[in-house]
Amino acid sequence: MYVPVELSRIVITETSPQQIIFLKEKEGQRSFPIMIGIGEALAIDRRLKGVETPRPMTHDLLAGVIEALGGRLERILINDLRQHTFIATLIIDRDGETIEVDSRPSDAIALGIAQDTPIFVAPHVLEEVLKDAVDLAGQQESLQRRRDQLTEEIVALQRRLDDPGFRAQAGDEQTRALREKLKEMQGELEAIEEILRHLE
Repeated sequence: MYVPVELSRIVITETSPQQIIFLKEKEGQRSFPIMIGIGEALAIDRRLKGVETPRPMTHDLLAGVIEALGGRLERILINDLRQHTFIATLIIDRDGETIEVDSRPSDAIALGIAQDTPIFVAPHVLEEVLKDAVDLAGQQESLQRRRDQLTEEIVALQRRLDDPGFRAQAGDEQTRALREKLKEMQGELEAIEEILRHLE
């Protein structure tokens, strides 16, 4: 029997190609991450918040096509895990006929999140991802390197901004620009640390 889950968290770091969403079982405490692209992460976030765009974006377009053809996205199944890649299926109902469409989980969730479409995970997928923690060593290592780099850059930039001599020489405009840069770097560092807390 498939396990019902829900989107519990989305972490977006716009300066990184690696984004992450967390799915948590509805009637339990188990959860797991899925690494996704920035485009899909932003689409999920936008549709989750109900942000309107002047013209339909890709997932809005697909939702409109399904509706125009008389269909309804009934549920999303995350039904397999192949070489650390999650496989999903869209279950569409059209006048009592069930249509199954292969999909990436990120696209499926971006499509269904606006209508609160139920999400289910196959038991063997949940067991495997929790047992093996889906080998994310490569992603972890990359994020850890970026975290260390950011930490060093933030410390160096903060020292410059704390130096009265530098501030006097730089002037107000440059100082403001550097403070904005520092704020962005700190935001990225916080997002990376949040991701790593869930991966480690």
